[in-house]
Order: sequence, then C-alpha cells, then structure tokens
Amino acid sequence: MLPEGGTHFRVWAPLRESVAVQTQDHEFPLTAEANGYFSGIVESPTAGTNYRFLLDEKEAYPDPASRYQPEGPHGPSQVVDPSTYVWKDRTWQGAILAGQVIYELHIGTFTREGTWKAAAEQLHHLAATGITVVEVMPVADFAGKFGWGYDGVNWFAPSHLYGTPDDMRRFVDEAHAHGIAVLLDAVYNHFGPEGNYIGHYSKDYVTQKHKTDWGDAINYDGPNAGPVREFVESNASYWIDEFHLDGLRLDATQDIYDDTPEHILAVITGAVRRAAGERKTIVVGENEPQDVRLIRPVEEGGFGLDGLWNDDFHHTTLVALTGRKEAYYTDYLGKPQEFISSMKYGFLYQGQWYSWQKQRRGTPALHVPKHSFVTFTENHDQVANSARGLRLHRLTSPALYRASAAINLLGPGTPMLFQGAEFASSAPFHYFADMPEGIANRVREGRKEFLQQWRSLGNKSMLDHLKDPCSAQTFEACKIDHSEREKHDDIHQLHCDLIRLKRHDPVLSAHPLGPIDGAVLSSQAFVIRYFGPEEDDRLLVVNLGVDVRLDPAPEPLLAPPQGRSWTTMLSTEWPKYGGSGAADLDAEELNWLIPGHATTLLEPGPLRSSTQKKRRVHTSE
Repeated sequence: MLPEGGTHFRVWAPLRESVAVQTQDHEFPLTAEANGYFSGIVESPTAGTNYRFLLDEKEAYPDPASRYQPEGPHGPSQVVDPSTYVWKDRTWQGAILAGQVIYELHIGTFTREGTWKAAAEQLHHLAATGITVVEVMPVADFAGKFGWGYDGVNWFAPSHLYGTPDDMRRFVDEAHAHGIAVLLDAVYNHFGPEGNYIGHYSKDYVTQKHKTDWGDAINYDGPNAGPVREFVESNASYWIDEFHLDGLRLDATQDIYDDTPEHILAVITGAVRRAAGERKTIVVGENEPQDVRLIRPVEEGGFGLDGLWNDDFHHTTLVALTGRKEAYYTDYLGKPQEFISSMKYGFLYQGQWYSWQKQRRGTPALHVPKHSFVTFTENHDQVANSARGLRLHRLTSPALYRASAAINLLGPGTPMLFQGAEFASSAPFHYFADMPEGIANRVREGRKEFLQQWRSLGNKSMLDHLKDPCSAQTFEACKIDHSEREKHDDIHQLHCDLIRLKRHDPVLSAHPLGPIDGAVLSSQAFVIRYFGPEEDDRLLVVNLGVDVRLDPAPEPLLAPPQGRSWTTMLSTEWPKYGGSGAADLDAEELNWLIPGHATTLLEPGPLRSSTQKKRRVHTSE
C-alpha cells in the first residue's frame, strides 16, 4: 500500500493480453508495460481486502507475490499494509555468524499450538538456554494442513497455518527483545507441486535446461530470466525489510543453477545486505557438494555467504555414536582423526574420492575461518532419515549423547541444535506433507524409495514401520512437549553450561579465529587443545570408547602450561548432568586415566603437590 493512499499492483504476465485486479465486487484493469509486466494504482482496495488477478478476462488466480493467503494457496490473496505494525526493535543491530549458537525449529511442531504466538512464548526459555539465533524452517505458504514447508508456492506469503504476517513480525520483534536473531530457511530451487499457479502468468519461471531433485529448476539463466531474477531478489529483500529478519538459510543450493556471470546466489546475498542497511546479517547455505566458493567474498569470485552446513561433522558423529555406516555414511569411519580434522579444517572431504557418489567431493577449505562451518548432531533431515524419526539420544547411549553435545557445542565451528535437543525431547521428527491423494501416493512411494539406500531400512519388516508422511497423526506426533525441559533438567542443564562456556569463556569464545591442534589418544579417544593468550589454554579430552589409561603418555598436547596443573572445568559424566561421576584425568600416580563415553574440558590451575617419590632421570649420574 502507498502512504498517500491506494495500493500499487504489479505482476509479470507475458502470457497474457490483459490483467485486472478482481475483488469481490469490482474489477480494476492494470496497464500493460512493454516488458510483459502489468501495473497500476488502485484506490479502493484497502488492507484486508481479498483479491485475485483476472487474466485475459477469463481466469482468476492468486497474486504470485501475494503477501498473505488467508485461505491457503488455492484461495484469494489479501492486501497487507506492513506499515501498520509498530516495531519495538529500533536499537537492534543484527548479528554476524561468529560467536552464535543456532537453534533450528519448525513453527508447526515447535509447540502444541503450532503458531507464531505460541512459539514466541518459548523464546525466553531459548534465551535462558543461551541460544542466540533461531533458524525457522520455511514458512512460504504451501498447500495442505501441515508440511515441512519446502514445497512453498507463495514465496512472499507467510503460511496462513501459523498466523498472520503481523504474528510473524511479533515473533521476530520478541526474539530481538530477548537478544535472539532470526533467520528464515528460504527455498529458491523449486516450486511446490500443489497450489502453484505461477505458470499461468509465465512459463519462464522454470526451465527444462536444468533438473533438480524435485523436478524443473527455477529459471535463473535462460530466456526471460531477468524478471525471475528480479522476483527472487525482491523476495530476499522483502523478508529482511518488512519482517526485520536477520538473514536467510538457503536450501539445497546445489540445485540453484545459474550460468550467468553474476550468480543468483551472489545477487540474493547482496539483496539481504542492502535491505538490512546498517544492521548486520547472516546468510548460511546448505550445499551438498561442499563448494566453498559460496562463502568466498564476491570480490574474490565467491558468492559472499557467511557459512555452510557441515554434513561431514554430522556423518562422522553418527557413525561413531551408532556404529552404522550405510548409505551416505559409507565414507566415514567415526574415528578420532575425523573429529580432529573436522574441528581444524571444517569439511572432511575437500576434493577426495567419495565412493558413495562415485566421484570426488568437496573443494579446498583448509584456510576457511572455522566459524564458517555450521556443525550439528541433529537437523530436520537427519532426524527424519532415521526412518522412525528417532532423535540421537534414542539411537545411542545417554553418556555418548552427552559427550557428543559437548563436542559440538565446544567445538570451534558455529554449533546448531535442532528443536528439543537441548532437553532430549521424546518427540520424533518424521517427514510429513499433507497432499491430495494423487500426489500423496507419490510422496509415500518416494519416501520409501529414498530410505532404501539404507540396506537395513529397505527390507519389508522395516518398511512396515514407516509412518505415513501424509497422515495428520504423523504430524501431531512430532510436536514438542516443553514440559520435558523440567523433566529432563539434567541434560538441559548440561546444554546451558556448555553454551555458556562456548559464548563466554575467554578462550573458547575466541576460537573461531584462534589456533587449535589435536591428537589421537586411542582408537576412540582424542584431545583438542585451544591455545589461549599467556598459555591460558583449554584442553578438550574426548573418549567415545572404554576407559583409556595412558601410561606412558608421550603426547605433548597433554602437557599443562609450565608451573600449572590441569583442572576440570566440565565433565559430561558429572552427576548433575545424569552422569556416573568423574575423577581427575591427570592423576600423577596413575598418569592419564580417561573415562569412557565422556567429554572433559580442562583449564590450567595451580600446580598440585607432587608425590615424594624419587624420580628417575635421564642421566648417568
């Protein structure tokens, strides 16, 4: 809507001879421009007015850039005046990626109500836990009563299932009031199959030149791609400008194809930065081939993103904790060196042969800042891909779950938690999508076919246990019960303490940029040393196997700074976290005794009194 009154409409419809704004009572013709656009200012439609575009005086469809679909994608669009919302976050400065702790959530299952309002009521708990960034799974309006959101068809319209656009604004405003930045998972690689009317305006929104895992790709580099690029660039700006979002997470960027000199990913990132003005922003990408060109500066030929999801860290963790190495876990051993290399260098595959895909995977990333890698032991995809939707604490032991939480949250990357992980939520997370029966059958069969890459999941006995992804019961089972935060207070307290150390310890908080080193101690144990100023180092000792006694212990990374002894800052086996107790690791009479299934963080402390035994010396005297 315009400040001086009236509403400006503009739509790209090169297939059409005429376009009019159709409300319940009137039709308002738009003026044809020379480039396939139709536009005009209409005086009478005010905020809250429902409308469609009447094409060639025959067919009426929703606005491709609708800001709200109150009845879903098959219904009318609604005029929205974003200026009526009064923001309270005028002093909010935004966020950069370094130093953050990300929390991925799905609005529909994060609370029983599944709304922006209910989610906002949980923000104070996330802030108290130490979460600094919330990453919301896609909300662009999609068909059906439930879904993950990756089949969005109205890219500018927050899903009507979760509330109004102003409800989303209030959520962001409340998050900022709690010191939490908000990212939106944006899907720019395909349109959903149901409720997608954009092809009635132009066939050039998609292209046959490229194929994605979901069908036709978005046309970023073919004939008439200019208006499509403008559409996507405007969408990226829109979320930052009108919803005060702090950035985007870009889904499956390997399926965003663009052969033009200025890649659309660089355009999207630039649009985010410009829309934010002086506010700081974060743009994170998912990229299965692990192409670090995405996070190189634009002036160096990159696309300017801030970070990439690190699947390698997840995969080696799952192999180590569950012992299963099927499908895309095939090329991981879950060994200590993989953890060390991941913490030092980010991706494990930076151009080596990858047998699962029968090709090389990754690009060199040895000198990429460590905070540019987003690490996680769970996310929406990986939990759902456990077939029964089981979370990590159900796939491994409680002790190993605690140990892995410490590895992730104390590592030098940017850690991310999936909703409920901080208190070991009992809710599963399945794939779910409410689709018409014809599409639903394809969804069910497609899900079974996908899971059969795991040999253990492809047999009939396992397939019989798969939940129907198109069932409302499957969706309802995934809703989080936040009362478990108190019931599972021990694991929640562990996450709180780990995040506090990650964010506020003077050494750990500096280590996205600081030097670290690591060493293998046994077949399942390793050590990471964080080098601090004036030898104020930190030692992370991890043992995912049985107890290890190092006697002798000829590993220099274990040596404390001169004149100091190591003292324990945190052990995942402390009783208050649900553990079985932990003794000092560096006991002089026993040398190093490292407890199994535990992660221990050490810092330099006062020198302990040495035992009064005669020492053997390396001289002949």
